[in-house]
Amino acid sequence: MFKTNNDHIQQSLYESSEWMSPNVRTKLDKSWAPIFYNHVFCKINEEPFAVLYGKTGKPNFPVNIMLSLEYIKHMKNCNDLELIEDFYFDYLVNYAVGVRTLGEKNLAERTLYYFRERIYGYCLENPNKEDLLFGQFNILLQDFAKEAGISMKEQRTDTMLFMSNIKKAGRISLAYDVLMKALKAVPACKLTIGLSEVLEPDFKTNMLYRTKPQESESKLEILLNLCKEALDILKNAPEAAAEEEIRITERFINEQSTINESNGKLIPKPNNEISASSLQSAYDEEATYRFKSKKGHSGYVLEISETCGDANPFQLITDYAVKANNINDAEILSERLETIKENTGCDDMYVDGGFHSEAVHQQAEANGIKMHLTNMSGTQPTKKIPVTEFDIDEGTKTIIKCPAGHSPIRTSICKGQTTAHFAHGACDSCPMRERCHSKKQVKGCVVRISLKSISVGLERAKMKAHQLENTSKRAGIEGSNSALKRKGMDKLNVRGIIKCDVVSGLKVTVQNIKRFIKYIRGGYAEKKVKLICQGVVAPI
Repeated sequence: MFKTNNDHIQQSLYESSEWMSPNVRTKLDKSWAPIFYNHVFCKINEEPFAVLYGKTGKPNFPVNIMLSLEYIKHMKNCNDLELIEDFYFDYLVNYAVGVRTLGEKNLAERTLYYFRERIYGYCLENPNKEDLLFGQFNILLQDFAKEAGISMKEQRTDTMLFMSNIKKAGRISLAYDVLMKALKAVPACKLTIGLSEVLEPDFKTNMLYRTKPQESESKLEILLNLCKEALDILKNAPEAAAEEEIRITERFINEQSTINESNGKLIPKPNNEISASSLQSAYDEEATYRFKSKKGHSGYVLEISETCGDANPFQLITDYAVKANNINDAEILSERLETIKENTGCDDMYVDGGFHSEAVHQQAEANGIKMHLTNMSGTQPTKKIPVTEFDIDEGTKTIIKCPAGHSPIRTSICKGQTTAHFAHGACDSCPMRERCHSKKQVKGCVVRISLKSISVGLERAKMKAHQLENTSKRAGIEGSNSALKRKGMDKLNVRGIIKCDVVSGLKVTVQNIKRFIKYIRGGYAEKKVKLICQGVVAPI
């Protein structure tokens, strides 16, 4: 049965702090615990979590305590046993979660597990409903921004790749893992001679660690055919409840192999035919592959946006999302812009070239957000005259004048191109003729430029004019990525996109909590003084 926790509002006669020395009490008041209590614990809205519990039975352990403990776990970067020990014996932790008498409440380790399990189950069963943890993240964000006077008009966005709790595996190692997962579901009485040999102690060593480069394809072929053999047994063994094993093995075989028509055996597909969305781990079906910065990554991608106003005493993360890592950065941002605008009222967004796309610019324009690029993906044209050298009407996209100053005889827009016709005399004697887009025809010379090239050219020109400002505004988000990685974001200890989203949400929220606590305790005083000297912030 769900019940809100208001016990912390009523003062107890037996509060441990009442018996403290005045000096110790002063140190307590200056610690992080009262800040956490007032601005995190007391701001948690427990009502949305009522869907996790029934309407009858024993009341639940307080949600605001359990969620606060999850935040504290990631703040301290500790495990569950250490967290529960702190809850029992660390008065700062007790004070932070509204418990004033040390040892007043008992918390079983399994209670935390059940809470996480309920959140995971709700997210799994209700993918289109409100994200409970994102809702709390937004509540805390609004409170922190109001208390610290943070402007959220200017923001920057970036993505970071991370792994779930899987290993980096080559095709042979992955094949072995899939085979072993399937074999665990095969009844012992159904094992063939070939499959029985897989369970021998030396099989793994010989197959994975004593493989010469020239043998890799043949060994992969052996493992693929063993997987098929195990799959056939599982499909024909009604007593084996192995839906997951059948699904994973069948998917792996389809993605990694083709059938040799001469003998019916499986043969490996070439590496370049393996999709980025193919299975990356036998234990995490949702992980995908992405090649970025000359390095392959298996897992997921985290998008974060944060404030970047110069007058802000510190910056807050304003948005996050976890996606499959083979989804384009621009696609992720175009999906998030509406939410970012709705939650924060963002007007200016600073991003790198990976976020440039027509969809992003259209979505940004629809939400009243101005995009600022530090660079652009793709190769900048060098042989032809840049399209920005032409005088082009921004509204109609028709060419008014060429770079040499000649006006066209007539213009038109057709099939995604702007077309301008010039007289022979204007183009024949032009010194720019060799580099111009002009092509000579019987009745004159014609220039055809795609509308997409015009848009890209204009974006490049704007970017170049403000490149220094855009780069300096965006660069700071790399520090947020680094801070998250140092706290375990580089490789999480969970698997599956939903669990990764839950843990990522906790870690991102904790970054904001730590920054706010540091601000309240005066940790950003030097920046305030510097901004006052620069005239950005008025002195008090």
